[in-house]
Amino acid sequence: MFKNFLFLFLLVTIMGIFSSDKVIAQDAQFTQFYANRLYLNPAFAGSERCPRVALNYRNEWPALNGQFVTYSASYDQYSGHLQGGVGLLVTYDNAGQGTLFTMDAAAIYAHQINLGRKWSVRAAVQAGIHQKSLNWDKLVFGDQISSKFGNIYTTGEVQPGTVLVPDFGAGLLIYSETIFGGYSAHHITQPNEGFGGESILPMKHTAHAGLIVPFNNDHHDSFISPNVVFQAQGDFREINLGVFVEKGPAVVGLWYRNRDAFIVLLGIHMEAWTIGYTYDVTTSKLSIQNSNGSHEISFGMKFPCKPTAKVFRLVNCPSF
Repeated sequence: MFKNFLFLFLLVTIMGIFSSDKVIAQDAQFTQFYANRLYLNPAFAGSERCPRVALNYRNEWPALNGQFVTYSASYDQYSGHLQGGVGLLVTYDNAGQGTLFTMDAAAIYAHQINLGRKWSVRAAVQAGIHQKSLNWDKLVFGDQISSKFGNIYTTGEVQPGTVLVPDFGAGLLIYSETIFGGYSAHHITQPNEGFGGESILPMKHTAHAGLIVPFNNDHHDSFISPNVVFQAQGDFREINLGVFVEKGPAVVGLWYRNRDAFIVLLGIHMEAWTIGYTYDVTTSKLSIQNSNGSHEISFGMKFPCKPTAKVFRLVNCPSF
C-alpha cells in the first residue's frame, strides 16, 4: 500500500514540474513555520496522533496602504480506520485593504511507515480549491476620472466574476527522535487564477530540516533546535535560518530571512496548548519606519485521545 502511495506522490510532483513555465503570483507567507505545520508541509497531518487545531494570524507591513492580512485555520488527527493522518486546512488572505481576496481550502491524507527502529517516513497528498475575488468598488479606472472634477464617471470595464479552480499538493517527511526534514510541493497543476486572461499560479517548493538537541538527557522539555526552511516559487527564492530554545514552557527563537528580515519569536508551550508571537524586523530597503515590520500570532490546541494499536512515532520538532 505504501509503495503505491509513494508512487502517487512522485507522479503528481513530476506532473507539476513539467506542467508550465509561466510565473505570475506568489503565496502568502507565515514565519511561525511549525505552528502552521499543514501549511508548511501536508505530511505533518496526523503527526501528533491526537486531534489538533491550529489558528494563525499575520499582518504584514501594517504601515503601508496595501498591506497583507492573512488568516489560517487547520485541524488534523490520526485515523485508525484510514491508517493514516487526515487534515483540513483553510487559508484566507486580504490584500490592499479589502481589495483582493484569496481563499484556499484543502483536505489532506498522510500515510506513515516505520523504517527500522529509529526512522519513520510520512507521505501526503492534498486536494482542494483555490478562490480569488475582487472588491470592484475599491477600484478606480482611468475612464472614471475627469481632469476637472475627479472621479465622476462610470467605468466601461467589465466586472469579472470570482475565480474558483481545483488545487493540489503533496509532501514528504522523514524523521527520527532528534532529526527531521521534509519537502512539499503546492499548486502542482499550476492553476489559472486570472480574472480576464491567463494568470498562472506557479508551483511552490518547500524544503525544511532541523535538529533537536536536549540540554541534558534527563529533560526532554529543554532543548535547542537549529532549523532551515527554503522556499521557491517561480523566480522567487527564500532561505530562512533559525534557532529555537525551549526550557520548560518558555520558547524563544530567532530567524534570519535572506537579506530581508530578522524574525523574533516568543512562545509558551504547554502540554495541551501553545501560543506564540513573532515580529519581523525589516532589514531591506523597506525599512521598519516605512512598513512597521510584520506581526504574527499563533494558537494551537491538542485534545486527548486513545492510544493506537500499532507503534506510532511522533514527529519531534519545534512548536513554532
